[in-house]
Amino acid sequence: MGSRADIGRRSAAWAGWAWATAAATLAAAEPAAFSGARALGHLEALAALGPRPSGSAGMERQRELLVAHFQAAGGRVSRQPFQVRDRRGGQPVRMENLVVEWHPDRADRVLIGAHYDTRPFPDRDPVDPRGVFLGVNDGGSGVAVLMELAAAVRALPGPVGVDFVFFDAEEFVVAPRDPYCLGSNHFARQYAAAVQAGGQPHRYRCGVILDMVADRDLEIFQEQHSVEWPDTRPVVTGLWDAAARLGVRQFVPRPKHTVEDDHVPLRMIGRIPTCDVIDFDYPAWHTTRDTLEQCSAESLEAVGRVVLEWLRGLE
Repeated sequence: MGSRADIGRRSAAWAGWAWATAAATLAAAEPAAFSGARALGHLEALAALGPRPSGSAGMERQRELLVAHFQAAGGRVSRQPFQVRDRRGGQPVRMENLVVEWHPDRADRVLIGAHYDTRPFPDRDPVDPRGVFLGVNDGGSGVAVLMELAAAVRALPGPVGVDFVFFDAEEFVVAPRDPYCLGSNHFARQYAAAVQAGGQPHRYRCGVILDMVADRDLEIFQEQHSVEWPDTRPVVTGLWDAAARLGVRQFVPRPKHTVEDDHVPLRMIGRIPTCDVIDFDYPAWHTTRDTLEQCSAESLEAVGRVVLEWLRGLE
């Protein structure tokens, strides 16, 4: 039977095991939370890759990092390649959108997107407009939010599936007249054609674009297009209501800027009601100063928590 001391040790060990098991069960039952600190860690990993313009070695390293990250998290990753010509020399440049599906069995879906390319040059920099552009906030922040959202979305209850879409070539701009949003235009055309042909297995209820959401002085006003389009206004209302419930003051409930971002082709070509979540008052925009020092875990957490709250409220 053992001594009284042996029995005591076994009882203590059993109690410790029981406590750990109960804690693990409780933790498993709790909804996954969004961590700004972890999101900032993802952003640091992206920044460490250096510039990531379309067609570059940095972009390819980032792409493989993202594929590995989301596959490890349980997402179903697919690639959507396309090609454009570089206007500087006419040579073809290979581009690729990435799509990460969560709960692919759910036909009713929403899209959350971000561009993952960085601008070729910091053309608005007053000192070095052809210098090194890291694009930590502009090009990295939306990606970092989605990387951190993976665990929570994997466990998302309810009838709605979620697709993360990473758009290439949003900023493949080397001359003043170059077009923006090449990746989202390609995605929207492909989606619209599939819907028209009857070959699209699911429909997007709505979409959200995340862009420049890590600014230390984060203030996200409602984007003008997103408010004015009747079909996207409910998406804006839902997100800002979620922010109000959480007490997230970085979401300012009034419109300000009109932004030509990836949400425009998604809505105008793909007919997906999509709003833009963006802090367009960013002094380091398109300059060499768009670095980690301009970003914060608090800002990333504010945005991630709001998006997650909004997703959990969808019925």
